[in-house]
Amino acid sequence: MKAAILRTIILASSVAVFAAGCSKVSNMNGMDHSKMSMGSTPTSNSSESATSAKLTTATPVVDGKEFTITAQESNLEVEKGKTIPVWTFNNSVPGPQIRVKVGDTVKVNLKNQLKQPVSIHWHGYPVPNNMDGIPGVTQDAVEPGKTFTYEFKATVPGTYWYHSHQDSVNQVDKGLYGSLVVEDPQDTADRDYTLVLDEWMSSGDMDMDNDGMNMAGHDMSMYDLYTINGKTGDAIDKLTVKEGEKVKLRLINAGYITHRMHLHGHSFKVVASDGQPVNDPAVIKDQFVSIAPGERYDIEFTADHPGNWLLEEHAKDNRAQNMRAMIQYEGSNAKPDPSDAFEELPDFDLEKYGTMSATAFSLDQSFDEDVTMNLNTEMRNGDMVYTINGKVFPDTDTIKVKKGDKVKVTFVNQSRMDDHPMHLHGHFFQVLSKNGKPVQGSPIMKDTLNVKPGETYEVAFEADNPGEWMFHCHDLHHASAGMVTDVMYDDYQNNYTPDPNVNNVPE
Repeated sequence: MKAAILRTIILASSVAVFAAGCSKVSNMNGMDHSKMSMGSTPTSNSSESATSAKLTTATPVVDGKEFTITAQESNLEVEKGKTIPVWTFNNSVPGPQIRVKVGDTVKVNLKNQLKQPVSIHWHGYPVPNNMDGIPGVTQDAVEPGKTFTYEFKATVPGTYWYHSHQDSVNQVDKGLYGSLVVEDPQDTADRDYTLVLDEWMSSGDMDMDNDGMNMAGHDMSMYDLYTINGKTGDAIDKLTVKEGEKVKLRLINAGYITHRMHLHGHSFKVVASDGQPVNDPAVIKDQFVSIAPGERYDIEFTADHPGNWLLEEHAKDNRAQNMRAMIQYEGSNAKPDPSDAFEELPDFDLEKYGTMSATAFSLDQSFDEDVTMNLNTEMRNGDMVYTINGKVFPDTDTIKVKKGDKVKVTFVNQSRMDDHPMHLHGHFFQVLSKNGKPVQGSPIMKDTLNVKPGETYEVAFEADNPGEWMFHCHDLHHASAGMVTDVMYDDYQNNYTPDPNVNNVPE
């Protein structure tokens, strides 16, 4: 089956009709999800209410240009007999995959049926500033019963995602996210699967308040349920392939924990990071690819080893071992591939992968702005906070730029135990060096970079998208407890005035 036919696949069994208001949908099973009734939330001691409650539907793939996305409550059956309360876009977790082509103008109507205000941020995508979805910064959060329309032009191909940026530590945790794929006209994959990684609390209690997160940065054991596309363990949909096909896997980390993924039985290439292509990617095998919160990696392989093979989290604890998808060859009678999570494997090293080519920036050039971000974990007044240069948001130092400025940022992770996946809104940045050593492989363009304890990175970007942009850690526990700053264009005129009656919570 050719790519033109299969380009709208998320999972083989997950194409469903999009909810009311869409201009065009993939409609394979004829179900009208917009007419499903609202049910009560199940309780832990009531099997009857759990059975009658509204459950999420399969994630649809939408390939039109205008959509309505509705934020609403539902219940997610992560495996048979295990259901947790969730917040959804269009009653699915992940929400609808939006697939568009370069040049398309995307229009999304966000309708809020929740009891709390929400927004949509287009993670990694260089949208105009007023479409960035940051409550109190670029727009008011969309209050219950109201609608807000996002509109932007798809200019850059690749794998991206979207999520609420209103009280995001809680709302993303509860399921308010989906994927955005801008199709590359040069893509020749026969199968194209999107796998959204996440972790949950099996208790269903996903609320994080500051009083309860003093250890959240160090002890993430409260997240005891790992999922791929909202399912765990054997409930995860199989990835069907035919021998000889070229298969693309788009891996998106929507959670707050780094996941080390291992593709069994096949050589593969890492063809993109954060949607941006890798130059001349080499064929590798039996390496695990670490995907930090907010990051995306696209890998490709040729289906040349018939059988049933795992793509799994490479970890020894039980919760992580449930993050596994089976790659199943059509017609194969082979036994399921066993986990090898206890074996030692080398780490995939993006800084030494691919081939160097012409770049926008170099370490020996001059920059208009040269900024250092010392990232740290501190205790203040009995609370754990996450600081940039010793300050917590909103008291962090704004990065002030003018359009056209060349900006270098040095990340220094001074935390003893915490990773900090740093995410810049509205721009891509080039990774120049790690721990003082220049990048040796392909030029690396990203919007989210994981900085581990003791590590130092130098990155650079051009101030080419005027506005007021957030720059923050995408472990949203850390962002909500202070690790946020802004990139502010001196010459940007912001016509937005926050409504004081709206409870805008940008992080």
